[in-house]
Amino acid sequence: MEEEKELKKEKKNIPVLPWMRNPIDITTFDQCSLDLLPFIDPRLVEALKNMSITSLFPVQLAVWQEIIGPGSFERDLCINSPTGSGKTLAYALPIVQMLSTRSIKCLRALVVLPTRDLAMQVKEVFSALAPAVGLSVGLAVGQSSISDEISELIKKPNVECGICYDPEESSYELQSAVDILVATPGRLMDHISNTDGFTLEHLYYLVVDETDRLLREAYQSWLPTVIQLTSSSIDGNFPSAVDLLPCTYGSLKTIRRVGTERGFKGKAYPRLSKMVLSATLTQDPSKLAQLDLHHPLLLTTGERRYKLPEELKSFKLLCQSKLKPLYLVSLLQSLQGEKSIVFTSSVESTHRLCTLLKFFDNLQIEFKEYSRLQRQSVRSKTLRAFRSGQVQVLISSDAMTRGMDVEGVRNVINYDMPAYIKTFIHRAGRTARAGQSGCCFTLMHKDEIKRFKKMLQKADCNSCPTYSVSSEVIESLRSVYTSALEKLRENVESEKFKKSKIRLKSSNVRKEKLKAAHDDNFHFPRQCSTQLSTSL
Repeated sequence: MEEEKELKKEKKNIPVLPWMRNPIDITTFDQCSLDLLPFIDPRLVEALKNMSITSLFPVQLAVWQEIIGPGSFERDLCINSPTGSGKTLAYALPIVQMLSTRSIKCLRALVVLPTRDLAMQVKEVFSALAPAVGLSVGLAVGQSSISDEISELIKKPNVECGICYDPEESSYELQSAVDILVATPGRLMDHISNTDGFTLEHLYYLVVDETDRLLREAYQSWLPTVIQLTSSSIDGNFPSAVDLLPCTYGSLKTIRRVGTERGFKGKAYPRLSKMVLSATLTQDPSKLAQLDLHHPLLLTTGERRYKLPEELKSFKLLCQSKLKPLYLVSLLQSLQGEKSIVFTSSVESTHRLCTLLKFFDNLQIEFKEYSRLQRQSVRSKTLRAFRSGQVQVLISSDAMTRGMDVEGVRNVINYDMPAYIKTFIHRAGRTARAGQSGCCFTLMHKDEIKRFKKMLQKADCNSCPTYSVSSEVIESLRSVYTSALEKLRENVESEKFKKSKIRLKSSNVRKEKLKAAHDDNFHFPRQCSTQLSTSL
């Protein structure tokens, strides 16, 4: 009874916008064979089969019907669907189909994601589809230098012999080299502010993936900038970059015609169509208002706001706090090398846990650290090794929870219990993807059981059996653990010493530079400088 009261109370507290009250239930759709999918370009069918895709999942079919079918993208789409349900292909396929008939190459579709790794993953999906219909895809995430990105995104005019070009007048001749751009917010803003020829004036589609995270963090105000640069006022006065942005944006102009668009007067035409997606889509009206949605339509899976993958099995593993690493080692050994991801609460915890496990002798498990403390090249290399099976276990911070898709992950292990159901859903969603089965283990001590149970009820999960670990196995690992802890302490002290030396060296270099600059600018003798300061 008390649990039901809590759930009712929680439901009352959730604000619901009018358009969110009658969503389309994705679960009413069945998988659809590509051979039965209406209007799909045969070239895209071939590309999908090369990706080993022969049918569409329910969320993909629902979005296809709204964009390509009777819906004709009259309304912006908000998609709240569990991790692993196929949201990336749900928007990539119809966008590529819609742009397949374009005659002039311009930037027509923009996909924004919160992290480089996720953006690179989404770009791979577009790159597998777009070339089949003659479209080009670009990536702007800061992985390479901005000059390299510009050379890939912007096509310079052909220079003919015997013709003189004025460099100050040639910027308008620059053209987009891509039809679709996948970007992170920071690098997107870099191109908007500094890249000649980069314009959003032809943008038809804006996709905001992992919406709740992108709305929670400002990212240089990228969203209001994009919204304003792709809008126009009713009286026909176009917003200029000078009015909207700092002086660094002065060279950018966005021109969108004003006309009557499907019965709605005063809207820019063609309308910028938006898709926003998340496994845990926010219901906060103030956050959703930032998106400036046009008659939005919500696609979701049932009445529950939070939903775990259907084929996921959840387990709790009770352990003593001081011996938690031993329970983790025992669990990993029992999983016998199955592909697994271990999540911790912070990048520091990730690093220390990974370092500690390295000091366990004869562990016979290949594992790697994965966190934002590492360089992008290191993370990419680690991810490739994990995908190929060279590494069986990835120890990660929550950088991996958002949207990352690694085929064959059998287990997710919450070394630190997440504080919120959203985090639990995004972590657990790394397994049991695309209809496959998977397990999620959460390590906790007895005082955390009640909170954990309450958290899972928000996702309508009332059953979470206990996974037992043999006490004999824990005892057999104690001596190795003691030795590993001592080595970890030494390692931590060594790292602290190295960091302090680096900081000291950096500080000395800065001081030398400041002193040199001061000496270059002021060559007064001591007596003269004293007299000067006195007179001032």
